[in-house]
Amino acid sequence: MTAPAKATTVPGHAVEVHPVGGRPRWRRRLAYTILIGYAILMFIPSVITSFKTLPDSVNLNILPQPFTTAGWEYALTKLDPPLPVLFVNSAIIAVAVTITNLVLGSIAGYAFARIRFPGREILFLVVLATLMIPDQLRLVPVYVMFSTIGLTRGLGQYVGVVTVLAISATTIFLMRQFFLSIPRDLEDAARIDGAGFFTTFWRVMLPLAGPALAAVAILQFQGTWNGFFWPVVLLQDPDHYTLPLGLFSFVTSGGFSTNWPPLMAVVVMSTIPILVLYIFLQRYFVEGIAASGVKG
Repeated sequence: MTAPAKATTVPGHAVEVHPVGGRPRWRRRLAYTILIGYAILMFIPSVITSFKTLPDSVNLNILPQPFTTAGWEYALTKLDPPLPVLFVNSAIIAVAVTITNLVLGSIAGYAFARIRFPGREILFLVVLATLMIPDQLRLVPVYVMFSTIGLTRGLGQYVGVVTVLAISATTIFLMRQFFLSIPRDLEDAARIDGAGFFTTFWRVMLPLAGPALAAVAILQFQGTWNGFFWPVVLLQDPDHYTLPLGLFSFVTSGGFSTNWPPLMAVVVMSTIPILVLYIFLQRYFVEGIAASGVKG
């Protein structure tokens, strides 16, 4: 026999039905416990290794023997280019790419969801089809074009990376799905008041798309912050390197060896911005991902 259900009524909200004993709540807590434990299990080895010596870093002992901060000192003082430069370069590119995806993705998503125009469905399928085209396939034409217009030299290197990552099909898909989940009654009311497409988008639809925008912001910032392919292709000046390129220098600096302690120290420090961003936006991230799959 299944446990009887009890109803919980919240003013202004729909009636929620929960089995007696709070089984769904315990299942959620168990799931969170498992996921948090897995995340810690993946993160702790990097922290421990960063406090080891190079010979001890290849051992499987849990505690450093001996404990040393030499890896952190190397990462903070001897990295070339310096670690603050790598952080600033990564932040500039990641923030710029995130902003362009939020602006262009929300506009494109709203157009595909609400505006009727000839070939809309076919064009949307073409956009989704770009997900099947690997970056390596368009490497040569993109590099030749950017080199011709000067986006592989000086500050143009930043512009080149931001331009090639300015919008993604995933962003357009998420925003379109979220806008489809918003009732059309809100748009109809705005139209009755004389609002056009842009006014309706800016004042009605976009303020409601906060969860989807948060999801896009986290996904794009994380993907760009950890991105390696386009930065290694377009950033030719070491002073413009991002964190992933700085991490790669630890692998090649010793020939066929890897300097693990400072590498792990930089990995730990580079993870902190993503962790902080997710902590502050995780509620909206979950809501955005869930709502984006309601229709479509």
